[in-house]
Order: sequence, then C-alpha cells, then structure tokens
Amino acid sequence: MNSYLEANARQRMHQLLDAGSFTEFLPPAQRIVSPHLAQLDTPFSFDDGVTIGSGTLNGSKVMAAAQEGGFMGGAVGEVHGAKLVGLLKRAIADRVDGVILMLETGGVRLHEANAGLIAVSEVMRAVLDARAADIPVIVLIGGANGCFGGMGIVACCANAIVMSEEGRLAMSGPEVIETAHGVEEFDASDRALVWRTSGGKHRYLLADCDAIVPDDIAAFRRAAIDALAQCRRAPSEVTLEALQREHAMLERRLTAFGELSEPMDIWSALGVVDPDRLPMLEASAFVQQTQALRAGER
Repeated sequence: MNSYLEANARQRMHQLLDAGSFTEFLPPAQRIVSPHLAQLDTPFSFDDGVTIGSGTLNGSKVMAAAQEGGFMGGAVGEVHGAKLVGLLKRAIADRVDGVILMLETGGVRLHEANAGLIAVSEVMRAVLDARAADIPVIVLIGGANGCFGGMGIVACCANAIVMSEEGRLAMSGPEVIETAHGVEEFDASDRALVWRTSGGKHRYLLADCDAIVPDDIAAFRRAAIDALAQCRRAPSEVTLEALQREHAMLERRLTAFGELSEPMDIWSALGVVDPDRLPMLEASAFVQQTQALRAGER
C-alpha cells in the first residue's frame, strides 16, 4: 500500500513510522468504546476511530495518532478526543522528540454533540501545551475525508502542516456551507471547486500549509522527518506577538482577496500567470512554480 489516500489508519501508522517501532496504546483488544453510541443504537468501533501510540521516525522518538476515516468519517467523540489528549500529555511527560497527527475527519461527531465539542477544545489545549513544552506537533492531511470542523482548527494550532493535493483543510465542509447558505453560495457537488477552495494546492499557495507532497506514504514520511527536524532547529513559540502577526496577515489577506469568490482569481491576484494550469501540475512541479513565485515577491 503506497497511496496515503487509500490506506487506513493503521497502515499509515506502520508505514510512516520506522519499521517495527510502533507500539499501540489502548488497542481494539481493550475495547475502549464510546459510552454514547450504544445508547443511540449506533454502531461503534473498539478503537473509537483513532489509533494512537509511540514509535520512532527516522530514529527520533515520537508519539503518533491516526484518525480512521472509515469510521464515522473520522469524527471526534468523547473517547476519541480523550485518546488524543492523553497521547499529547504522554508526549510531554516522556519528553519525546515530537508528535505526529495524521488527521482525517469531518469534525465533531454529531451523535455526541457537546461531548465532542469539549473533546476538540481539550485537544487544542493539549497541542498548545505540547508546543509550550517544546514538543513539536506535525499534522499530516491526505485522507479522503479531509480535515474539517474543530479539528481543522487543531491542525492550525500545530507547528507544521503537510498536505497532499488530495487533502483538504477548512473550518466548514462543503456540504455544511451548502446546507447553511444554499447551493448558490457553494456547490458541494462541484468537486473541482471543492478542491480549488480547500485542497492542498490552494492551502500551500496561501501558506496555510508548510509542505505539499504526492499521494504517497513514503513522501509523507520524508516530509514529516523534514518538518520535525526544522521545528527542532527553529522552534516557533506561541506568543502574543506571533498571534498579532497572524492577525495582521489575515487582515491583509481579507483586504486583498475578500471580494474574490473563485480560487483561481485569488491565484491570479497572487501573481500566478496561468492559474488554469495549476490543478494539472504534479506536486513537485507545483512546488517549484510556487517557490519561484515567492522568490519573485522578495
């Protein structure tokens, strides 16, 4: 299995980390399940849709989690969130070299509503606690369900985000936007529009993710190794000044692109000469063109 998109959570985990290094915490045999789903007569999973544990990545000791998009779209419930929080707390206690989060989720599990929302907020706090303890958190996004809702915010709390073109990252998913505001606002059935708006290439152009790679687990592994090494060399602190710089950047972005509704128009405004070609470029060619564009801006 080479495709990150097609692999399940455990396949991604075992192939991304060093061979034979992964030790799972709370495996399915322990049957730690959601206390809510059975009450609603809803199918449950013995790992509650997330695999967590420890291992090594190119020799560095890491904690890692992989959400299972095949179970409720990777949605977060009480137990699911508690496993992520516990993993991040364990990372701080054990002073590991980093945390790898393979996120694939539509957000909060509606079946568990408030419990899921609380869980996501606790995951955010745990990510920031890990960063404050100088434990880098690297997020990988390349699954079929993308990374949406509260977990999209979690991703943006991390030190670095690695995406494939097939990955998607946003706060609200296409179907949610269409349901709330109508198909005139956003046509969720227009797959090309969906990927232009929230896909890896758009996120990389806007500098919302730090690296874009082909749909290949080995490529994600190399990018995760590089991101972890970069974070260790130059830690990014969570400070008031950093937050103010982020807000200033978002204000500039809103001023520049706030009236544009088509991503290709944004790409043109960024200086891309032939934006129609970008969706067809392979990841390496796309990165080269984007880096050349940024070099020209300096």
